[in-house]
Amino acid sequence: MEPFVSVVVPTFNRRASLRRLLEALAAQTYPAAHFEVVVVDDGSTDGTVEWLQGLALPYGLRLLRQPHQGPAQARNLGVMHARGALVLFLDDDVVPVPDLIAAHGAGHEAEQDMVVVGPMSPPRDWPRPAWIRWEEEKLQVQYRALLAGKYPCTPRQFYTANASLSRARFLEAGGFDPAFQRAEDVELAYRLRDRGARFAFNPRAEVLHYAARSFESWCRTPYQYGRYDVAMHRDKGQPTLSDAALEFHGRHPLNRVLARLCVGRPLLLRGAVLALSGVVRASDCLGSRSPAGLALSGIFHLLYWQGVSDELGGPEAVWRWIAGSAPGAVEVNQNSTAGKRPQH
Repeated sequence: MEPFVSVVVPTFNRRASLRRLLEALAAQTYPAAHFEVVVVDDGSTDGTVEWLQGLALPYGLRLLRQPHQGPAQARNLGVMHARGALVLFLDDDVVPVPDLIAAHGAGHEAEQDMVVVGPMSPPRDWPRPAWIRWEEEKLQVQYRALLAGKYPCTPRQFYTANASLSRARFLEAGGFDPAFQRAEDVELAYRLRDRGARFAFNPRAEVLHYAARSFESWCRTPYQYGRYDVAMHRDKGQPTLSDAALEFHGRHPLNRVLARLCVGRPLLLRGAVLALSGVVRASDCLGSRSPAGLALSGIFHLLYWQGVSDELGGPEAVWRWIAGSAPGAVEVNQNSTAGKRPQH
C-alpha cells in the first residue's frame, strides 16, 4: 500500500532531537500505514546514520544520505524519493501534536492546490535564552493576527519546520533553490503562489519547536535575510526589497536612527551591536524581558539592513530604496514580513 503522506525531514548532527521527533511521529492518530517518514541525512558525523539503520518504528522509515549541502538540497532529495501524494516538511527540532498529520491531511481534502502551514509553538517549562524567546513571541503575535483575520496566510508564512503541499506541485515549481542558504522556503513559496497555489494557516496542525542555537548563530540570521531578500528581488522578481523599504518607515524611531548611523560603517555597526548584545545578556541574567526584547529588535534591524547594504553594494543604494518607498505608509505590512523578519 502506497502512503498518502510523506514526511520529509532533513537532519545534520542532531541525533537527540531527531529521536524525539521520530518517537512523537509514532504516536500520531493518523494511520501508520498511510504515511512514511523520509529522513535525509545531510552529512552528519554524530552517529545519526548508524542509529537510524537499527531503528524499528510502526511507520515506514526511509533513510537517504548526501554530503553536507544544506537543508534545501536535502529536502529536494527527500521529495524526489517520496512516495506520498502529499509532502509534509518538518524540521528535526520539532515535536508534533498527535493530530498533526491528520490536520494537514484534512486541510488538503477541504480544498485543492493548497499549501497548509501550521504553528510552531514554544514548549512549556523549557529553559531558553532571550533571543529564542524573542523569536517565539514574534511568531505568536503573527499567529494571533492570522487567526483574527488581520491578514491572510501568504508565502512569508511558509516555514519548512511545519508545512505541507502536493508533491506534484512542489516538483512542478522546481523545488527549493539550493543557492539560497537562508529564506529558501519563502523563495519557493513565492514561486508556488505565482503558479496559483493558495496558502492556509491551520492552528490544529501544531508542533512544539525546541529551537536551540547560539547568540552568534542568531545574529547571522537577519544579515542573511537581508542579502537573500535583495537576491529574491533582483534575481527572482519578487517584492521582498520593496516591502522591506516600505516597512522601514514604520519601525521604531531609534531603530531607524541607528540604521542611518551604522549601516555601511563597520566600526559603528560593530560597536552598536556589541552594546546592544551587552543589554541582551545582562537583561537575560536578571530575568528582565523588556530591555532584552528592545535590544534584540535593534540588533535584528541593524544586521538585516547591513545585509541589504552589502548585497546592493553600499548604504547609498539602501537609502535610495527607502527614499523611493511611500513614507506615508507607516503601518507595517504584516503580510510580507511577519515571521521571517520578526516585527520590531
